[in-house]
Amino acid sequence: MSNALAHATSPYLLQHRDNPVDWVPWGDAAFARAGAEDKPILLSIGYAACHWCHVMAHESFEDKATARLMNENYVCVKVDREERPDLDQVYQTALAAMEGQGGWPLTMFLTPDGAPFWGGTYFPPDARWGRPGFPDVLLRIAELYRTQPEQIADTARQMIGAVTAMSQPVGGARPELSPGFLDRAAAALLPAMDTVYGGLNGAPKFPQLSVLELLWRAHLRGEAAAGDAVRLALDRMCQGGIYDHLGGGFARYAVDETWLVPHFEKMLYDNAQFIALLTQVWRKTRSPLYAARVAETVAWALREMRDDSGAFVSSFDADSDGEEGRFAVWTADEIANVLGDRAAPFCAAYGVLPDGNWEGVNILHRSGQAFASPVDEAPFAADRAALLAVRGRRVPPARDDKALADWNGLMIAALVEAATAFENPEWLAAAENAFAAVRASHGDGDRLAHAACGGVAGDLGFLDDYAAMARAALALFEATGDGAHLARARAWAAELDRRFGDPQSGGYFFAATDGDARLLVRPRHAHDSAQPSGNALAAEVLARLYWLEGDDEVRDRAEAVFDVFAADAARNPAALAALLNAWDVLAGAVQIVVVGRRGDDATDALVRAAFALPTPNRLLRVIAPGEPLPPDHPATGKMQVDGGAAAYVCVGPVCAAPVVAAAALAAAWEQVR
Repeated sequence: MSNALAHATSPYLLQHRDNPVDWVPWGDAAFARAGAEDKPILLSIGYAACHWCHVMAHESFEDKATARLMNENYVCVKVDREERPDLDQVYQTALAAMEGQGGWPLTMFLTPDGAPFWGGTYFPPDARWGRPGFPDVLLRIAELYRTQPEQIADTARQMIGAVTAMSQPVGGARPELSPGFLDRAAAALLPAMDTVYGGLNGAPKFPQLSVLELLWRAHLRGEAAAGDAVRLALDRMCQGGIYDHLGGGFARYAVDETWLVPHFEKMLYDNAQFIALLTQVWRKTRSPLYAARVAETVAWALREMRDDSGAFVSSFDADSDGEEGRFAVWTADEIANVLGDRAAPFCAAYGVLPDGNWEGVNILHRSGQAFASPVDEAPFAADRAALLAVRGRRVPPARDDKALADWNGLMIAALVEAATAFENPEWLAAAENAFAAVRASHGDGDRLAHAACGGVAGDLGFLDDYAAMARAALALFEATGDGAHLARARAWAAELDRRFGDPQSGGYFFAATDGDARLLVRPRHAHDSAQPSGNALAAEVLARLYWLEGDDEVRDRAEAVFDVFAADAARNPAALAALLNAWDVLAGAVQIVVVGRRGDDATDALVRAAFALPTPNRLLRVIAPGEPLPPDHPATGKMQVDGGAAAYVCVGPVCAAPVVAAAALAAAWEQVR
């Protein structure tokens, strides 16, 4: 018989509806039952694409004897960490306080009022790899809860204190933020970069795309070594096994230092950030490799990662047919059967070995190879298409169909970035469709829900949702000139302060003032996870709004975010890289005002030239002749030239001479930057 998760909409929770465990969702009923029965809560947090979550489910949650121990001794609560990132942040912080690090599946033991007193991640069914068996853990914790209640209560109090402290900025003297400070932060990161395989040293290797963006921004200010580190990392990832060379898209991370072996799940947020950064770097390098990977990854996202409304879904699983990576790997014989005479050159190019390059099978990769041009790669296009068609007949990995507002915001902004750089109107249309879909399914006036699945939206929205969607609205405003997008960004930015602001200490809480009352702590930090922190996204939104509208109060709000977290960023720039990138927008914005009318050839040519500039700090505004700008804008009062469209490139209070030829826009930017 199904348990209480049968009524959930989350694909992850539904994966556990037929477990013999008496799972219940997080909520008042679970806490009431724990209090009435005087049982601890066993909280299990995971997500649909998580390989080790599936392993623990098969080994323990589907085992009747283990389930009996769970049901007899605990109130068992299942949480989708993507649906409730607030809970995940709090209890991951608790585990970090206990063990030094966290992960998924997260297994936490709580008092009936939700205070953590012990936990871990994956537990095997019996003792192995230095980990205790899960049944032994269940029995031992239940005994401690019954026989040592004072110790449990004391530990829980200590953990609440530790989580509260760790969920706030450390603070300290605010450093003087300047381009020099940003360059020193980038220089401090360079010794940690792998000079052979790219990315940060060691394994496993995560893309750390906000860190790479920080380095790239330093490169644009003249730091050659930072640019070398970024290009090496992107080259290696684009050619490595972390990239899906048949279907497009990047896996979440690589388990080895060479980027060969992916952890096979694909997440929307990673691929959004890859599209955005590869596009940024392409604007300067014109690398055909980066252009190809952007096009392939966008094609994959549009083909496989959208729901019927046009919004983007969350992820694809690491496992298929009960085995990690089975969908993606090949034997040499399988490739020979598909490609025939073409198998030998394909295998040589894609690192395929007779005995496999990983656990007896092959992960396709181009590691260490140059990507000269699409023409040189053309002979392999038909090979890849043939293999992709065969792969399409395999049991596919499960797709998590939740549409998350913050992840959609990242993808929408990335699509706009790529669409404007590569002049692809279909990508821009997809971004507009996704934006409209999220507003329709997640919105209620100025409010945003975090998650929607199967036409049902949740009732919680978080800082990242408002900030990421406001950032997407600003990107669409620049690309389309539609003032409704600017108004929407302004409204969501107002919600940041109303719902998430900390008027006493500054910065923004992750959870809203009217969020879950049972949340032990409202985290307030600017540390990036695999995606930019909500405070960083909020600061960037405020910075861009300030430059577009000239409102000093908005600039003060942006500065206030930096004031709160700048000391933390100085101590640990890798962890707060996105915040430093946002500050670069506030400090070094390149404002481009085109006086003309969209649809006019000369105006549109200047707009295309503006989007081609190799700066991530561009803010473009197209105004009709006679349309006013904010009074303090450096281009206020500027007009067309000889009755034709003209562009003004401004940095700070200084504008270059007007430009009427698109080819001259880059020179004007060089003049004032």
